[in-house]
Amino acid sequence: MGKWEMPDIDGQLFVRFLNQDAQDALEVIFDKYRDSLILFLYGFVQNVDVAEELMMDTFAILASGTAKYKEKNGASFKTWLFAVAKNQALIYLRKNKVKFVSSASDFLNNVEADAASHPIGMLLQNETDSQVYRAMKSIDADYRNALFLLYFENMKPEQISRIIKKSIKQTYNILARGKEALRIAYERMGDSHLAGEG
Repeated sequence: MGKWEMPDIDGQLFVRFLNQDAQDALEVIFDKYRDSLILFLYGFVQNVDVAEELMMDTFAILASGTAKYKEKNGASFKTWLFAVAKNQALIYLRKNKVKFVSSASDFLNNVEADAASHPIGMLLQNETDSQVYRAMKSIDADYRNALFLLYFENMKPEQISRIIKKSIKQTYNILARGKEALRIAYERMGDSHLAGEG
């Protein structure tokens, strides 16, 4: 491992859990990623209870050791974990024949209703994050997922490409188009917000 890259502590914890049945190692990972996985999954299923259930399913897969994780250069544990979670969301959507679309008002109402009583509310306390997340409701699902990973999970395009299963070039295109779509959506929100204050 080069000096430029820190060791993947989460990956090491997970390997320790698998090899030594160290429950505390899995608990550390669970505590660290629980809320961000729920928010990520919520972007797919638009239902907080289902998102929480899928997050638990993701950790059940980790606990059972059925998903194979190998430490690789450039592929962090976090990238792998979000890919496992995304697969759970897609399986759920296929099984329930749910389209990954919802009306903007339903999406917004769901976020607002959940905010009072759920970790999603806590995650969106920051005004800017909340506004960005709300603006994301109106953009294409592929853009929304990629931008969520970029902005909320601070992932690099290389990591995102592994999760969304696109080439690096396609990922950069999706991020560029997504940023433009988000900018337009965000500006529309700002205009309507300013109009309301006027």
